[in-house]
Amino acid sequence: MVNRPSSGVKIGVVGPCGAGKSTLVRALREHNLDAHEVAQEHSGVPAMWQRITRPDLLVYLDVSRETAERRLERELPLAWWEEMAARLAHARAHADLIVETDGLTPEEVAERVAEFLAAVGESAFTTT
Repeated sequence: MVNRPSSGVKIGVVGPCGAGKSTLVRALREHNLDAHEVAQEHSGVPAMWQRITRPDLLVYLDVSRETAERRLERELPLAWWEEMAARLAHARAHADLIVETDGLTPEEVAERVAEFLAAVGESAFTTT
């Protein structure tokens, strides 16, 4: 992952339970980036991610229900999963980057996000 000084750009990370949000946020913070996990999946207010976190960039981590069940080591009822997806729909529609995390290691997810950040770096980040 690219190690760069903090750019002042706030990065929000959103997605279903088990997608890897907290793991990614930790990795981004280790690289001096202002990253925040957004618990949108628990809120019925569609734009909570905008109101509370106010990110400059929004990363949506997606995961299948089956993979989330394996990662969390518990069953996730279909009705609950569908409700969570509905709560996340607004954030997903406004995401700057969507990463499908099924089959990816945490390092691979972080690398995809780092590649995206490097690609937008010229206009969104100051490098020193």
